[in-house]
Amino acid sequence: MKFTAFLKTRGATAAIFMGIFYAVAMLGIFLPGYTAIPGNVDKLPIAIINDDAGKNGAMIAEQLQENLPFKEIETDITNKQALKELEQNDLALVVHIPKTFSANMQKGEASSSIDFTINEAGATVVSSTMNAIVTEINNQLSTQFSQQTAQGVLMNFNVPEKQAAELAEKIEKSYVGNVVTINEIPDGMNNNMLPMFLTMAGYVGAMIGAMQIVGAFRASRGKASKTRLFIYAQLTALLIAVISSVIAVGVAYLIDKPSGDLFFGIVGQQILNYMVCFNFTAILIFLFGEGGMILNLPILLTQTIANGATITRDMMHLPYEWMSHISPMYYSVQAYFANLYGSISPSPYIWSMAAVGAGSMLINMAIVAFIQKPMPGQVSETEVEKNAAEITA
Repeated sequence: MKFTAFLKTRGATAAIFMGIFYAVAMLGIFLPGYTAIPGNVDKLPIAIINDDAGKNGAMIAEQLQENLPFKEIETDITNKQALKELEQNDLALVVHIPKTFSANMQKGEASSSIDFTINEAGATVVSSTMNAIVTEINNQLSTQFSQQTAQGVLMNFNVPEKQAAELAEKIEKSYVGNVVTINEIPDGMNNNMLPMFLTMAGYVGAMIGAMQIVGAFRASRGKASKTRLFIYAQLTALLIAVISSVIAVGVAYLIDKPSGDLFFGIVGQQILNYMVCFNFTAILIFLFGEGGMILNLPILLTQTIANGATITRDMMHLPYEWMSHISPMYYSVQAYFANLYGSISPSPYIWSMAAVGAGSMLINMAIVAFIQKPMPGQVSETEVEKNAAEITA
């Protein structure tokens, strides 16, 4: 057998095709998706709340609105409401200027500070970007206020203005930026990426499982009705979901050591995640057989950006944002963030993920009922019961 003949075999041609297809799909999806960083940082919504009645608070609020690189800045909102939206990741940063800010600055008190609140239980790019921006803001404000505050203090003690200016550099800075982090994630990238890794483990396992189980469904046609085989496929997926989820969460606990109180909740979500992803990926496999697996690959790659673990919906380009609304991975990742590290209920994300799963299962049922052609000799459930009754009689 010549090498050229070997290259023409089904396995070799399939390998060549997949090598090219995967390279094009991965680079063609990942590279455009990540151009949103840092290009779309300006789309992140933030809030600036000025409760200070003095001129300093108003001046800082105005400067921040003019100079910060954000298009959506909420100002007509209370600090309490802003913090609530921050917990839900509807805001990326909350800047709060307290009511005593100007008074403290005039007195030269070290308590003159502005609160910058960041939520770590969300996309990694958001928290890291906000930390960098807050550091820069604090450096600029500290430089801006230190000298004029020092001069004001010295003038209150009747120190001549010229001498006050000379001594100002020696006076300790009175402005301190107060960076507040809510829902802190333990140190280590492994903790930050745990929601995505748990979700990916379930998704990839379910996608491969869908190919194998649907293959078994097709191979078993003629031995039982389509309805019975579909139920068997779902029960098999559920069995795999339970076993694989317990093992996956067990590995996560060995390495990341989340709170023991969360164990059964995480296992339950992982089981749901597997079942939803199984039915979601099985749609194309029921329709196109093994070819559906090829189509599932770019959908998987798109969801690795659209799942919200790295960038938020506000930053995503439009195709990825659309995918996040129908993506089981997005809802799973957000539910894990809320469950593992957040202070809000994961229920809205759980229910959204369940809705995606229910919709996917209904589509699969319709495909099996109306598109899947029965194999020669395949019997219906009614005929099976009729024949069984005749044999019994």
